[in-house]
Amino acid sequence: MADPAQLDDATALAERVKRGDVHPTELVEAAITAIEKVNPQLNAVVHRMYEQARAAAKGTLPEGPFRGVPFVVKDLDGWLANEPYTQSCRMSKDFVPTEDAEIIARMKRTGVVIVGKTNTPELGLLGVTESELRGPARNPWNPDHTPGGSSGGTASIVASRAVTMGHGGDGGGSIRIPSSACGLFGLKPTRGRNPLGPRVSEGWGGYVQPGVLTRSVRDCATMLDATQGPDVGAPYASPPRERPYAEEIRRAPRKLKIAFSTGSQLGKQTHADVQAAVKDAAALCASLGHELVEVPLPIDREALVAAYFTQVAVGAAIGIEETAKLVGRKPTPADFEPTTWLLGTIGRKLPAIELQRSRDACQAAGRTLGRFFQTHDLFLDGTLAYPPLKVGELALKGAERAALAALRVVSPRFVLDKLLETLGANALEKTPNTQVANQTGLPAMSVPLHWNAAGLPIGVQFTAPFGDEATLLQLAAQLEVARPWAGRIPPVSAR
Repeated sequence: MADPAQLDDATALAERVKRGDVHPTELVEAAITAIEKVNPQLNAVVHRMYEQARAAAKGTLPEGPFRGVPFVVKDLDGWLANEPYTQSCRMSKDFVPTEDAEIIARMKRTGVVIVGKTNTPELGLLGVTESELRGPARNPWNPDHTPGGSSGGTASIVASRAVTMGHGGDGGGSIRIPSSACGLFGLKPTRGRNPLGPRVSEGWGGYVQPGVLTRSVRDCATMLDATQGPDVGAPYASPPRERPYAEEIRRAPRKLKIAFSTGSQLGKQTHADVQAAVKDAAALCASLGHELVEVPLPIDREALVAAYFTQVAVGAAIGIEETAKLVGRKPTPADFEPTTWLLGTIGRKLPAIELQRSRDACQAAGRTLGRFFQTHDLFLDGTLAYPPLKVGELALKGAERAALAALRVVSPRFVLDKLLETLGANALEKTPNTQVANQTGLPAMSVPLHWNAAGLPIGVQFTAPFGDEATLLQLAAQLEVARPWAGRIPPVSAR
């Protein structure tokens, strides 16, 4: 591994605290100053917790691996007790939970000091962070561009060097998409690896897994060691790890057979910059002794696109319903953005058989990929199909908003087909490569190995067999040494 002092990651900061070189209060003040410097340009932190952080840093922090390290929490994917949980939604903007989600509680036990909550799209439904309530988060590599979503606020503030890592969640790429867009390392763990309780049994039918966005592989590995494992009442668990992930990354990976493709999983085309990034990553892996074979992922694209929108629509319906329960009143279209409300309307009206068909399609894909990974160790492709989009590029136009409003009174089957034709062609065409790992429960990571001529990060994605985060992290650590990315500083930076 590279010199920790040069990485300037959470592990290095915690080591300095442990040695007594710096006090947590100093780190908190530095983080506050840094956030206030960059946030006016990024709109990444939407709820400040400075006084709470100062009090925590002065008190007795848990003796965990990240004791004293400033940290941010996404305003979604887990309650943080006594702090607003808006989901970037008008209806829940004043809701304050009284308990921590288990994932947040486990993260807090590592000793991190939470300094704020970060921006997200409404209910985490989109791959860009541009809610009507919070406004758009922006990319520190170029503020005209999106940091992705739904963990876009976390990605933006971590990439800006204001904090070293932060919480996120991934239901369709929401850790990997912003990691790619912002030049960070992001891992979506295996289904059931991290806890979702006590409120949630499984998010979006098993699609969702919480985690972190980091600048170093070791920070991710250490946090995953601290958070992994089922919580009380979990409906299922991932296969147990063989050894701690922090140990795995100190082991060189075996010679791997890595399949790769420059194509699009759920879309149709891949930008030349992404194709170049994939080919470059394949060449780098080959130079490290691994075997690379160009093979597309064997999936039924149409079935999985339909399954994805079916599950998202049902998830939106449940999200609206649960939000209404939190605030204690009936939801109305004025409480939600047009796309959210339409998706929720579809989700409420779809026959149960449609949801079961979507689950069957995902499980069939899982079986197919299980066989695929009997002859391949990993699969490599672009995390995204295009470089980071410009802010507002996917925003609904006036005519589209009117059309969505009109579709509310049409049959849900017709509306779903129309969404697949319009929204699907638009949104998934740009971000088509992350959803399959959510649908099948496979672990997948985005690694920041490439920047295009415009200076924008282009992440590459590696997907592994079910339960095999160890191989992913071993390879990531090897790549981090072979082509370090920690020294790359974006134009909007706290430094």
